[in-house]
Amino acid sequence: MKSTPASDLPLHPSPAMASLQARKMRRVVIASSLGNGLEIYDFTVYSFFAVIIGKLFFPGESALASLLMSLATFAVGFLMRPLGAVLIGRVADRRGRKAALSLTIALMTVGTGIIAFTPTYASIGITATLLLVFGRLLQGLSAGGEVGSASAFLMESGSTANRCFMVSWQGASQGAAALLGALTGLLLSSNLSPEALQSWGWRVPFIIGLMIGPVGWFIRQHLDETHTDTADTPSLAQLLRDHKGTLLLGIMWMAASTVSMYMVVFYMPTYLVQTLHYPGSFSFALVGLASALLAVIPPIAARYADRFTRRKPLLYWVAGLALVFAYPSFLLLGLQSTWLCMLAIALLIMPMAVGVGASFAMLMEAFPREQRVTGLSVIYSFGVTLFGGFSPLLVTWLIGLTGNPLTPALYLIATLVLSLIALRLFPEHPGRA
Repeated sequence: MKSTPASDLPLHPSPAMASLQARKMRRVVIASSLGNGLEIYDFTVYSFFAVIIGKLFFPGESALASLLMSLATFAVGFLMRPLGAVLIGRVADRRGRKAALSLTIALMTVGTGIIAFTPTYASIGITATLLLVFGRLLQGLSAGGEVGSASAFLMESGSTANRCFMVSWQGASQGAAALLGALTGLLLSSNLSPEALQSWGWRVPFIIGLMIGPVGWFIRQHLDETHTDTADTPSLAQLLRDHKGTLLLGIMWMAASTVSMYMVVFYMPTYLVQTLHYPGSFSFALVGLASALLAVIPPIAARYADRFTRRKPLLYWVAGLALVFAYPSFLLLGLQSTWLCMLAIALLIMPMAVGVGASFAMLMEAFPREQRVTGLSVIYSFGVTLFGGFSPLLVTWLIGLTGNPLTPALYLIATLVLSLIALRLFPEHPGRA
């Protein structure tokens, strides 16, 4: 059954109707956030414990070799994202958003369970490595379709006047999930001995994530569908033919935001400990700050963004400020000052947090409703895979090669320039149904 679009409801609903709509909106936000948050939570805790996972599942000749193999496994999950974007995106555009949302959270839960309970290399040899990689592949397949399906569901559950606000919860849920992952990592690293952490402690965050999955799946089963008109869904070939330029520019636009997310939230603990020699607990605290800002700022900024019909003016500002802040922020990180580190993290994450609602609204409005999920999923998955997923591995290798601790800043600057070029050329369709 297709629910009544928010834009078709009375302009001045009765108190009872307003209360009912508010409860529906909360249920939509919670259902979308749980699945989307589980994806980011699992990716976050994997990156936080990449050093331990490298030792346990990828024994090598050196600590750097094990870390690189662990980060490569983190990255390999991203290779499945484009496939997930196409397969699950097509499910969402043909069979409805609910079917896709249920599928993504089920796949993510299975992948998380495999990682949580797979014995180490010392116990079952190469089978352990293969199982870990398989779990990451399932997570990547799920993630490829999750963001597009959840974002479209959020946008279509609201009205034209609050699109940025509704979609911003996709970014806020990522921040909240990353914060939960950071707090879990901080709690474990602060209270467990290194031996206990390596023996069993690293599995605890994945077991927590495993418990979230069934709850999210149950809630998603009881949502109202927002898209059921599937008789004339265009083919994937038609999407590529009609929107190839939009898809390419969208992927380029995603470069800076996805690199910011994956370097500042996922890679930052490894960078701070391995390259700048900060204590592990302090690095988790800094990532917790970044995650908290990403959880709180997007809905607030999106309320402001919804006042304007066009999305680009705000996005020019946030991308431009990010470009200005990138290099000085990494310089501040190297000064070994608590307050300056906190300032640096805030400068790196704030532009992305402010622009997330307007950014996703602009991307989705570029496609007709019957192609929306597949279009956004392709943009997001290819953008994340090409620029974000491999950034921890790439900058770790480059730092080892050059000895320059500012390599991440240079990489971020390059992607920001690329994104600004793409934004200038990207087509706008504000208010498209």
